[in-house]
Amino acid sequence: MEITDVRIFTVRDPRVRAYVSIVFDGCFMVNDLRIVEGKQGLFVSMPNRRRRNGDFKDIAHPLNQETRRWIEQRVLDEFRRAAEAGGEAVPAGEEEASPAPEAGEEQREMSLEEVQEAHLRDSFWSLG
Repeated sequence: MEITDVRIFTVRDPRVRAYVSIVFDGCFMVNDLRIVEGKQGLFVSMPNRRRRNGDFKDIAHPLNQETRRWIEQRVLDEFRRAAEAGGEAVPAGEEEASPAPEAGEEQREMSLEEVQEAHLRDSFWSLG
């Protein structure tokens, strides 16, 4: 199994640094991973849903630590690459298609509404 695409959507939030969509083997997408600033640095939070009692439960997650580390490493590498480039991460294999940001160009952070719209658009990558 491979992670074939990673999309990073940075947001303005003191704790949540970005939302992430990943695609496995070009055929299975997982949305709403979050890159979170924790006490010991950045980590990847899996998509979750609030339960009736107020607790949160992951709705998609790795079944072992090795897979969790593999996903987290790839996602954080893409996030750092995007931060260095000054913008959103470019999906694997599309590096040449998107020009690098101009000198002095600031990284554009998205509102939560823009992230939701982008997730909806990107949910249909293979159909477009």
